[in-house]
Amino acid sequence: MRYAIFYTPPVDHAITRLAAAWLGRDAFGGEPQSRPVIPAFSAARLSELAKAPRRYGFHATLKAPFHLAEGVDGTQLVSALQNFARDRTAFAMPKLKVGRLGPFFALVPERDGAELNQFAADIVDGFEAFRAPLAAADYARRKPEQLSAQHRAYLQQWGYPYVFDAFRFHMTLTGPVPDAEVNKMEEALTSLFQPLLSAPLICDHLTLFCERQTGGPFMVHTSIPLKSSLSAKAATS
Repeated sequence: MRYAIFYTPPVDHAITRLAAAWLGRDAFGGEPQSRPVIPAFSAARLSELAKAPRRYGFHATLKAPFHLAEGVDGTQLVSALQNFARDRTAFAMPKLKVGRLGPFFALVPERDGAELNQFAADIVDGFEAFRAPLAAADYARRKPEQLSAQHRAYLQQWGYPYVFDAFRFHMTLTGPVPDAEVNKMEEALTSLFQPLLSAPLICDHLTLFCERQTGGPFMVHTSIPLKSSLSAKAATS
């Protein structure tokens, strides 16, 4: 079994529901979803383009998937997440937009967010004791020969190349999209998602996902609330 610490909006949030429909799978319950009709793409083509992110469910990576280190278990991990969340106040993230990261599309921040970046860095570092070292096959799967020296060093030390200054918050919506389909895809995703992106999302939960079998789908294991802004104000008044 592998675990991952992700951000995802609550199960009943409009963006969560739309993203589950787009990907064709709900990571909270695991049920297949009916996809929206996109005239520019056949249903089969949309399914193919969403295959890679469908397995992981709608999320943003905070600590990438990992096997548990020797001597710790899932119960201890959940307890540590609860302790971490208890001292963290919910915050508004930068507003999101549909954007491209290399060949794939994702929801990405309109601007850099220092609070969000620090939050992610604290999670990478704070839960490192729970992560087993990468197996040789997992290391090779990241294609280290194609990474920069800095990214390769991060992969070796932290099990993921895109941490700290290399972190880019993103909620993946597609796998690689060929150049010939980029414009159609951007138009389709913007039309679907932009009406729901006028207000920033609130980071008020941490969500622990798990992959029970190698290569299987990731599912929501536990959703853990952060301390609310209202609680924080009450504590200091």
